[in-house]
Amino acid sequence: MSHHHVLIIGSGPAGLTSAIYTARANLSPLVIEGEPSSTSDQPGGQLMLTTEVENFPGFPEGIMGPELMMRMREQATRFGAEFLTEKVTRVDFSARPFRVWVREQEYTADSVIVSTGAQSLMLGLDGEKRLLGHGLSTCATCDGFFFRGHQIAVVGGGDSAVEEASFLTKFAEKVYLVVRRHELRASKIMQERAQSNPKIEILWNTVVDELVGTDALEGIVLRDTVSDQTRSLPVTGLFIAIGHRPNTDLFTGILDMEESGYLVTRPGSSYTNVEGVFACGDVQDHTYRQAITAAGSGCMAAIDCERWLESQHS
Repeated sequence: MSHHHVLIIGSGPAGLTSAIYTARANLSPLVIEGEPSSTSDQPGGQLMLTTEVENFPGFPEGIMGPELMMRMREQATRFGAEFLTEKVTRVDFSARPFRVWVREQEYTADSVIVSTGAQSLMLGLDGEKRLLGHGLSTCATCDGFFFRGHQIAVVGGGDSAVEEASFLTKFAEKVYLVVRRHELRASKIMQERAQSNPKIEILWNTVVDELVGTDALEGIVLRDTVSDQTRSLPVTGLFIAIGHRPNTDLFTGILDMEESGYLVTRPGSSYTNVEGVFACGDVQDHTYRQAITAAGSGCMAAIDCERWLESQHS
């Protein structure tokens, strides 16, 4: 068994930023960063699946997602953070020190920062992994700029999908909104906005059956859910906006969470309902979901954690 002042679960922008800050505060954090084989909580988080990041401050020429994560990791290591490339299998926050297991190996900690992130719900089609970042995207605000003048499609019928479709009309020549049913689940105002936008064409009762393209997306095959007929649509971009799922199964019944699974933190802080356990990044943020906001909340968690640890010894 090994004991640590701070144990960080997850290593996306939030976890790595909290590692940098807690390491600089001489708290020698241990970061259990996830497994490379896992799509839900792999080391580096969702940015490992992103090609070019152009909106992270300080990189005017843009930077590849995996490189940005590697540089953050190196920065944390430089200040003394330790990394364990494994997946946490169980936690016990009922008493201090907190206990965390990686299979049979137990780790204890005075404090824990949870930064396990969230994953975009996907369609489950062949080629999704291959084409992610090569025409297939789950984030319009991240990638919309790359589709200036293109014909693209957005899948989904909720607020997020309609919002993304509207946003993408700033760049794309044409946006197809692929909706499974004959109605939108989005709020009334969002529906009106989409239906009145001349650049948006709504394809009702339609699902995506196939992705076309080897190295980059060249088109999609659509299926009409009423007639079962299929047709090709030559789009160069496809945005999947059918929701996100926070990686919080590990904390069910232990940490307070919303019905949707996102962890609840006290307003304006990273404090969870368990004293000494903090949460940051996409695991508790279903509004912004950006690398820079995740990094900012990682900083908040580190500072909250450091101050809380100090208060325990005063």
